[in-house]
Amino acid sequence: MKSKPTLKDNILGYSFLSPALILLTIFLLVPVGMVFYYAFTDYYLLTPDARQFVGLENFKRLMSDPIFRKSILNTVKFVVWIIPVQLGAALGMALLINKQRKGNMFFKVAFFAPVVMSLVVISILWLYLLNPNEGLINALLNKVGISSMPFLTSPKQAMYTIVFVSAWQGAGYQMLLLLGGMQNIPQDVYEAAEIDGFSKFQQFWYITLPLLKPTAIFVLLTTLISAFKLIVQPMVMTQGGPMNSTMTMVYYIYQTGFTDRLVGYSSSIALIFTTLIGLITIGQRKLVKEDED
Repeated sequence: MKSKPTLKDNILGYSFLSPALILLTIFLLVPVGMVFYYAFTDYYLLTPDARQFVGLENFKRLMSDPIFRKSILNTVKFVVWIIPVQLGAALGMALLINKQRKGNMFFKVAFFAPVVMSLVVISILWLYLLNPNEGLINALLNKVGISSMPFLTSPKQAMYTIVFVSAWQGAGYQMLLLLGGMQNIPQDVYEAAEIDGFSKFQQFWYITLPLLKPTAIFVLLTTLISAFKLIVQPMVMTQGGPMNSTMTMVYYIYQTGFTDRLVGYSSSIALIFTTLIGLITIGQRKLVKEDED
């Protein structure tokens, strides 16, 4: 029978936890508390001492703010598109290098290389590649008889272009996770399926996908939460334009808080965003729990 922890044991345990708890308090709990407080004030960054409590005025203003509504729609649009595009690309790359063949290490490095690069660097790189006048992509399109595409300068194409760039950059990470899940599937299962006459597609559909489900759920949920935090690509590549077609919630929080210096107003947006992410996290925990049961 285990003995009850003594006071000395508790003090020792909390002393080991204290650095993490201090950092958690400073960098998470205190900022969250400040956002919650500022969301109900008219805090302007240049006149911090003049802030006043305004109740729900910031939230009422949000309801009639067209840019805020646009940012929500853009964020949802990005999430809806990035999930199938990025996960589909990751699954395809994982299937490609799952089998033992020459050159696998080269493809692993090539597919994963964009993940370790700075998002700012990648955004600037694609900004030049997609330039409507001098970009390499349009030059190649012109070579095959296709007229130049506006890409980032078109309200209809800008968000889809950012989806493509984001999927290209992030798919390598999901590929490694899915590849690890595939390599944990016993080969005996595939050998038995081949004896029973299963085709490669049937093995993929009835064996790989079901046994890959726990890994796939984790990849899906992490990608989902990450997608809601989109800011770097539109900030560098389009500055939220054209016509606010790439303005996301996180970028709007940054713009109102640091560019317009409306800290109280941006805090109200951040509070709504935090609530949204919290609901997604609760749904994630429920989904993972049901999967484990």
